[in-house]
Amino acid sequence: MTKRPTLEAVAARAGVSRATVSRVVNGEATVTPGIRDAVLRAINELGYVPNLAARSLVTQRTDSVALVVSEPPTRVFSDDPMFSTVIRSASAELDAADKQVVLMLVGDRTSHGRVERYLTGGHVDGVMLISMHGADPIPAALARMRVPVVSYGRPAVNVPLPYVDNDNIGGAEAAVRHLLERGRRRIATIAGPPDMIAGQDRLTGYRTVLRDSDRRSIVAVGDFTRESGASAMRQLLRDDPELDAVFAANDLMAIGALRTLREAGRRVPDDVAVVGFDDIEAASYSEPALTTVRHPFREQAAAMVALLLSLLKGGPAVPVILPTELVVRESA
Repeated sequence: MTKRPTLEAVAARAGVSRATVSRVVNGEATVTPGIRDAVLRAINELGYVPNLAARSLVTQRTDSVALVVSEPPTRVFSDDPMFSTVIRSASAELDAADKQVVLMLVGDRTSHGRVERYLTGGHVDGVMLISMHGADPIPAALARMRVPVVSYGRPAVNVPLPYVDNDNIGGAEAAVRHLLERGRRRIATIAGPPDMIAGQDRLTGYRTVLRDSDRRSIVAVGDFTRESGASAMRQLLRDDPELDAVFAANDLMAIGALRTLREAGRRVPDDVAVVGFDDIEAASYSEPALTTVRHPFREQAAAMVALLLSLLKGGPAVPVILPTELVVRESA
């Protein structure tokens, strides 16, 4: 068996000390460019691969980042493109920063304990949290252990975590104002889960505009899935058969609502106008094409990675709020 090249062998080939090779491998800036080039040339010639376990003992870094999604696999790998878009975008940004991604799904109480032990055990340099629910214990555990962490969306728990979010309230307000400007008077909403900030904020935006215009709120609650949107729409039609518009807190629920309206013989937008939130690809292919609020998934994921990388370098934990945009199509 061929012996693995050592630091000593690289040092001998480059004509420098073992300590100098170690500094180059660990990315320290105290090595002159000429010596650094000689060491890198020797590394390439010998095929030297750093021992990551040994290096992490010296640098106290693993060069790994955990991407924690607080949903079961059946939800993460469903037809909701939010998860695949955010995971793919964040992974690409981390790869460009030479960081290894560890994807962890948290679907039940047992997995919460396992993931919490892993994250606080020194296996990763930082953590990104996605789809946090109000009762999630992981944010508090990470705060106690002082693990650098960033949340995708403002966290629901009372823990001061850095986060990157989009303007959920402003986006919902723009959607409902659009419906009022189109002459709609009985505007209902399909709200998201009450234990998630995105659901709470989009409901707040809906209620704010209706309150200011002296309109009555008509609310049904879904869980951000297509099926829950269809079910909630059936409930809304029972609660108020005369409603003429619906704002759904995400596009999947809006698409589910479109199906229920078709089955009930309601024309969209003639009888009932529908607006969603997210602007997923399916929104432009629905029948009719869905008016919605654009949620900048990719930009939010990239900003989340940038904030975490800044925290790892000692930067400030300043929250980031990205703007949303109303996209008008045929449904409203």
